[in-house]
Amino acid sequence: MSARKTALVVAPGRGTYGKGELGSIARLHGARFGELIANFDAQRRERGQPTVTELDGADRFSVATHMRGDVAAPLIYTATALDYLSIDRDRYDIVAVAGNSMGWYSALALGGAVSVEDGFRISNAMGLNSQTHGPGGQILLQVVDEDWRPVPGLRDQLLALVASIAARAGHDLALSIDLGGMLVLAGNEEGLAALLAETPPMPGRDPLRLAGHGPFHTPLMFGSSDKAKAELPASLFGAPAIPMVDGRGHIWRRFASDPHAVRDYTFGHQILAPYDFALSVQVAVREFAPDVVILPGPGDTLGGAIGQSLIGIGWQGIASKADFMARQATDPILLSMGRAEQRALVAGQQ
Repeated sequence: MSARKTALVVAPGRGTYGKGELGSIARLHGARFGELIANFDAQRRERGQPTVTELDGADRFSVATHMRGDVAAPLIYTATALDYLSIDRDRYDIVAVAGNSMGWYSALALGGAVSVEDGFRISNAMGLNSQTHGPGGQILLQVVDEDWRPVPGLRDQLLALVASIAARAGHDLALSIDLGGMLVLAGNEEGLAALLAETPPMPGRDPLRLAGHGPFHTPLMFGSSDKAKAELPASLFGAPAIPMVDGRGHIWRRFASDPHAVRDYTFGHQILAPYDFALSVQVAVREFAPDVVILPGPGDTLGGAIGQSLIGIGWQGIASKADFMARQATDPILLSMGRAEQRALVAGQQ
């Protein structure tokens, strides 16, 4: 057998468990990880919530149900964690983990800072807590052209508009998540309405209001932060076994990370301040130089943002979407477990 490849694992966040993923947890993992799924189901049952098995096994996908935070979060965590446990460690040496937004809660478990069972407890609680916020939501804006190259001046123009709107009385608006080629902006209804009215012409797609999302990663989430600190004790946290790169690009290293500091970041800054996903990926690949980036399920919608983040620093000469797709066709740098052919490279047939 050839030498193992080194891998960065990136946990996806909200919006990744959709109609196409319904039933995937049972189909991909039921036989191998039944005991762990039963643990997750028991945690949900104790809180009077429908179980993961029931939700994943529904007859049809319901936007009203499956996209709600208290349902989406546990489904996404379960799919991500079980995919991670399915990675063939004889093929891949995992050198670091990261996550996008709520994917940070998954990353805590993937990195060993919390147990897989406690990672579910955290994700499940935060799915419910994420609904505790002031009124508002998120809007997705694209800042790259069709070849994933930055549109000159557009990012700065949008951020200046955000600052202008936020300065108005009764208007809350701020950067929520930086996805490299896309910006997620969040605020109250007044701020979002002003943004939609005043946004300049956009490349590729019109501004998109994200269904079921609150004003995540802004001070409007204070209720979620307060509930998390009250409900989820420090005893859940330990030092990571694998380096974790957070939404500031900060690396939490083995033997050098205070579990209390990890918890403070997770339930403080991570909830209330912008999440720089692109920076987390860029720091991770520069610091750990992985051979591949593995994207666990559910789905593979985060793949574009990972590609755009790599383009942002010209990683291994990848400077455009065309470069990225050519590399994917010959020697994939991104392996998405939501794609059957790439899943087989990571985990083999189950």
